[in-house]
Amino acid sequence: MELPKYHESFIPLLEILSSGEPINSRDLAIKVRDKYYSHLPENLLNQKTSSGANTLVDRILWGKSYLKMAKFASYPKRGMVQINDKGRRVLEKGHITVEELQNDPDYIKHRESVDNKKVNEEEIKNVNVKNASPQDLIDSGFSTMETEVKTELLEKLKDIDPYYFEKVILILLKKMGYGDFVETSKSGDGGIDGIINEDKLGLEKIYTQAKRYNENKVRERDIRNFIGAMSGDTSKGVFITTSSFDDAAIRKAKEAHHSIILVDGAKLVDLMHQYNVGIQIKTVYEVKEVDNDFFEGD
Repeated sequence: MELPKYHESFIPLLEILSSGEPINSRDLAIKVRDKYYSHLPENLLNQKTSSGANTLVDRILWGKSYLKMAKFASYPKRGMVQINDKGRRVLEKGHITVEELQNDPDYIKHRESVDNKKVNEEEIKNVNVKNASPQDLIDSGFSTMETEVKTELLEKLKDIDPYYFEKVILILLKKMGYGDFVETSKSGDGGIDGIINEDKLGLEKIYTQAKRYNENKVRERDIRNFIGAMSGDTSKGVFITTSSFDDAAIRKAKEAHHSIILVDGAKLVDLMHQYNVGIQIKTVYEVKEVDNDFFEGD
């Protein structure tokens, strides 16, 4: 007897959610454990991960995350999970495999939303416990966890108040080592959301524009307006969006006499992840090896 894998909790999760009422993520995992896995021996039910979390509950929570990635469930508000029509169709069918989920268009779009490159799902799926090296397994696991964090981060950025999104951008640039920043007035700012100092003394200024879009792309007109709003005391600007830029917008930025840096949603969450903005370190793992020098002393 062994603990169920995370994907084996897909249907149990949807069963618990089938009432249609939003359920707290942690409560959901506990309900799944108690209803479907309470027959397991105590030593398995109490098994811990290396970080001290309950292994079974952790796997169920990962199952919930994957269902959300493929839009078989949604997060109606913070910390809550709810089944949707797509999830109900899977529940009626009575099964869903990892392969079916990873080939789902919504899942693929979800993965690609935080990666400018095509995600090699085959490489991820083919990491086999028996054939992979320990380092392969570590790399695969960290890659999956990082992608999930970045995707959740991007979803939250798309939901927050637009004015607060502008402040998040300035906080990020500050964390990246730029000088003090000034938020512009929320009315009549001419398309400029903030002004940051490129250096600590404020000798060079950079103007910022932040567009919190869900699906709409930033267009050439937006870049043109941004350039037009920049005053004569700077020739540098950063245009940041949670979505992406269309080809005309990219061309306009490249052809401008000003130096305009474009940051799309994927690049934005990369930077926030790198500089720990909007995220926190959950666990630190130590990987140790034998110190051969210790055994080769005189």
